[in-house]
Amino acid sequence: MLKTELLSERLARASLEKRRDIETERKERIFNDKLRTIGVDKEALDEQVREKREQVEAAKKEQNAYDADMLRYGKVACIVDSRQMKEKRALEKAVVAYRQQYQHPEDRREYDLNDPSRIKKVEQSDAQMMPPGLVGEDPESKIRQQNQREQLREWLTQQQTEQAAERHQQELEEQHYDQSRVEMDNRAVQLQSLEIERRKAAAIATKDFNRSMAVEKRRQDKEINGRQSQFQGTPSTVAVPGLSPSSDRRTAPESLQQIIQIQKHQMEEKRRKELEKKQEEERHDRVRLNSARATLLIERQQARMNRQLRRDLDSANAQLAETHKQQKPDIKRGCIDDSFFSKFNTCSR
Repeated sequence: MLKTELLSERLARASLEKRRDIETERKERIFNDKLRTIGVDKEALDEQVREKREQVEAAKKEQNAYDADMLRYGKVACIVDSRQMKEKRALEKAVVAYRQQYQHPEDRREYDLNDPSRIKKVEQSDAQMMPPGLVGEDPESKIRQQNQREQLREWLTQQQTEQAAERHQQELEEQHYDQSRVEMDNRAVQLQSLEIERRKAAAIATKDFNRSMAVEKRRQDKEINGRQSQFQGTPSTVAVPGLSPSSDRRTAPESLQQIIQIQKHQMEEKRRKELEKKQEEERHDRVRLNSARATLLIERQQARMNRQLRRDLDSANAQLAETHKQQKPDIKRGCIDDSFFSKFNTCSR
């Protein structure tokens, strides 16, 4: 006969094997002296060690990548530095070549003073023949001194002319500055007058509004007093139903109709007063809103004009300072520069 196994027996056998495995692991854990004496979760510690190793490896990879970037940047810097050095050397070579080609020593202005072959170039006919015993005498010294005095006089005259022109320019600039200040002051006065006119207009509008409010209130008071006097002047027989002093408790039809008309008139009067009050409040709000809007517009315009005035003043001051800086005299009266002395010994005479 074939052995048949039921599902319940199979589940019971699997459960029994699972309990046996758990018990076997428990015995190994209990009878293991090393694990029992440590008293910690070795698997958790192993996991922490593994995570620490992974972190160390990640940090090492990041450091390696950083080092590679530093090496690459160093190579790029070396290449750029070498390229700049090559360009600098090429520029220096070009400057030297230009000087050798276009700036020869014999083309200098003072080369004739330092020319080693100057004596060889002087012809015998041009050489000055000095009589014995008069070595060093200059027969044209008076003419040279006269020329020097004339040249010095011309320079002084030119300096005086330049100083006079500079003073005239400075006077013109001061006059322009004073004119601009006057214009700015006039504009400020205009702004102040506009502000005064705005305040006057606001005061007049407020005064007119208050006057109209007072007139309207007096008119309403007169109407109310007239209605009260008219209501008090009606005969005593016209009364509220049930309050008649007569012995007849019934109300006459004409008196009832009159009371209804009075009540309707009072209701209409009340609605009219409420509507007038609402219209008056709306008119007052519009006047106040218009006044505030006009005030805001005037204040903005005044602020805009003040900013424009400030910008104009700053621009005028900057231009004046720049002009003074550019036209500052570099040469004082009677000053002689090096070009005067460079004209000596330029020829053999």
